[in-house]
Amino acid sequence: MASSGSGYDLSASTFSPDGRIFQVEYATKAVENAGTVVGIKCSNGVVLGCAKPIHHKMVVATSGSYKRIHTCDTHIGVASTGFLPDSRVLVQRTTEEAADWLEQYGGKIPPHVLADRLGSYVHYFTLHGALRPFGAAAVIAGHDPDTKECSLHLLEPNGAPYRFYGVATGKGKQAAKTELEKLNLHKTPIAADEAVKQILRILHLLHQESKDSKPIEVEVSWICEASGWKHKGVPKDVLKTSEDWAKEQLEEEEEDDDDDEEMEEES
Repeated sequence: MASSGSGYDLSASTFSPDGRIFQVEYATKAVENAGTVVGIKCSNGVVLGCAKPIHHKMVVATSGSYKRIHTCDTHIGVASTGFLPDSRVLVQRTTEEAADWLEQYGGKIPPHVLADRLGSYVHYFTLHGALRPFGAAAVIAGHDPDTKECSLHLLEPNGAPYRFYGVATGKGKQAAKTELEKLNLHKTPIAADEAVKQILRILHLLHQESKDSKPIEVEVSWICEASGWKHKGVPKDVLKTSEDWAKEQLEEEEEDDDDDEEMEEES
């Protein structure tokens, strides 16, 4: 009974006998079934990318309600995934926190402070029986004007904020994390333009592995010297060049795999 969740999943404020909060786990499952978000902390900035399945060809994919990457302040970008209405609430709260900090202290909010504040807000929804956890996760990328450093943070449905060199959440996050670990970002950070290429390669790789017939739309943004240390979308020409490179890389990797299989069969 303790592991089934029966009787212990009616409220986010109720622990099961083995110390689990099932509603938070259900919220996490909602995130794992949603679009993929990937972020990379670079040597000269930070890059965010997300893949969104286009469920219907008549949908205007770039409309505000369908966007997954938002600018919450000039130096802060947020990529969200999960239950879309919950994601919009998180983005709105992030914007309010940044504006409140500017009004009170007359400066830009540091990214790590914003992540902590938003984490406290999300965690509050796991403390009361009349509320439910957010079925969404947010990846916060920001540039601290005081320290001149960029950082990357992941906020999970339980309200815990983590800081990363490279992060992935949403559908296929384990495969994406494996690809990020291969880059050794904690030892040798890559440049922002290279990070754009790697994020696009990972997103297209996940789409291929899922064998989903639905097309996807990719959003990519960055904060770097090229953007004036402001959160902006990656220019279309850079995006096009990077996407072509990513698809070529995947084709080459697929050919190499086929060659390896043929050699194994011959041996």
